[in-house]
Amino acid sequence: MGIHDGHRQRLKSRFLSQGLESFEDHNILELLLFYSIPRSDTNEIAHYLLKEFKTLSGVFDAPVEELCKIKGVSLHTATLIKLIPEMMAVYHTDKTKDTKIVKSTSDAGKFFVPRFYGKKNEEVHVLLLDDKKKVIRCDKLFEGTVNSTPITVKKVVAAAVNSNATGVVLAHNHPGGVALPSARDLRATEKIFKALKLINVELCDHIIVADDDFVSLADSGEFSHYNY
Repeated sequence: MGIHDGHRQRLKSRFLSQGLESFEDHNILELLLFYSIPRSDTNEIAHYLLKEFKTLSGVFDAPVEELCKIKGVSLHTATLIKLIPEMMAVYHTDKTKDTKIVKSTSDAGKFFVPRFYGKKNEEVHVLLLDDKKKVIRCDKLFEGTVNSTPITVKKVVAAAVNSNATGVVLAHNHPGGVALPSARDLRATEKIFKALKLINVELCDHIIVADDDFVSLADSGEFSHYNY
């Protein structure tokens, strides 16, 4: 048995019985590093990482090349660290696959907030619904702002036509910002609403997401003509 084996087993057992709630940030990193560093003192490396990148999220968001500059961190270890937030993003998106019907602002928010988890760039998504508000599918239209109006209108209309949708919920995120629409967001949304109306498709809502918060334009007075 190695010098650190007893400590490693205790930390693993603590996690299995209690989860991560009582863990400090360095303990969480230390536990993760067990799986890429079988012999060295991962507690020390965890402290090096937190000293350099300040927070746990800072460690996970750090570029691979910066992680590899930390003493004891190999490319193998850096890859494991970067894998965690990417897996969490996939996990959150995957959970939305169980959503069958979206017929309210609350339903739309619950659907879209997880889909934008961990996204660093602004993305535009469109949720396509049938006449019973059942989910047909959800497409990521592109990375970029919803204010690229000609592009956005064309892509939203094409998605609706190709899926035979009768309802659309548009969504985009404000990474690192607040879940409030800009004036340009509002203008772009109204143009999309009018374009969809020409093909008898209803724009039910436009959801704007920031972290775990969201705003619905259908809930605002100016856009009360949007509805589910």
